[in-house]
Amino acid sequence: MPRKKTLKKNILKFAVGLLMVILCLCCINAVQASAAPAINVSVESGSAEESSSALDLLFLLAMLALIPSLLLVMTAFTRIIISLSFLRTAIGTQSSPPNQVLIGLALFLTIFVMFPTFTQMKKDAYDPYKKGQLTQSAALKAASVPLKEFMLRQVYETDLDMFITLAQDKELYDVELIAESEELVNLPMTIVIPAFITSEIKRAFMIGFLLYIPFLLIDIIVSSTLMSMGMVMLPPATIALPFKIMLFVLVDGWNLLIQSLIAGFR
Repeated sequence: MPRKKTLKKNILKFAVGLLMVILCLCCINAVQASAAPAINVSVESGSAEESSSALDLLFLLAMLALIPSLLLVMTAFTRIIISLSFLRTAIGTQSSPPNQVLIGLALFLTIFVMFPTFTQMKKDAYDPYKKGQLTQSAALKAASVPLKEFMLRQVYETDLDMFITLAQDKELYDVELIAESEELVNLPMTIVIPAFITSEIKRAFMIGFLLYIPFLLIDIIVSSTLMSMGMVMLPPATIALPFKIMLFVLVDGWNLLIQSLIAGFR
């Protein structure tokens, strides 16, 4: 009997405590709901300026959501991360360095490469906009010029000509094939960005091919040696992995690769 009474008391205390917690949470939600300002993005009511500001806010939130994608397609990140992935695959280490390390290294190398471009964008667009000298649309147009110049320096002429021709065939843009680099800046981003991505993927695969050659030679030598010694059951990849790592360390491979990647951006 005493155990049953103690159990009932504990259940009753737990129920009362749970009820108090629920009431406190309801009170907090009610206070927050009453204190939070109401956000109305309705276009039907209100002036045109309020509707425009609401649309600008929605556009800003959409642009913030697209920042990771813009980082991939408009900077040096694509070439760097693909080259680092090729290096890891060529050595034969499946998970070392891990993906987080490769992405972090590629991100900071991208910042290092893009720092002059970002500085020019800040000087030409952000500072005048902050001082009230440029409107929002003018600031966006001014910020796109240094970024477009960077992409045009990396793009192959064949890739750029291909997308210009496709745009003319589809009658999407009224653009002409321009030879002078100063006038190429006037091309729309929708032509420059895909041409830039295509060129970056091409360069990254060329770098991957050059990275594979020395490690492939090591695999061939190890496989031939094992076959000549009659060790057919011994996997060549396991024996070749230490030699690959030793070769990469002796030639200071990380220094050579990073230096080549950074020097490859004009």
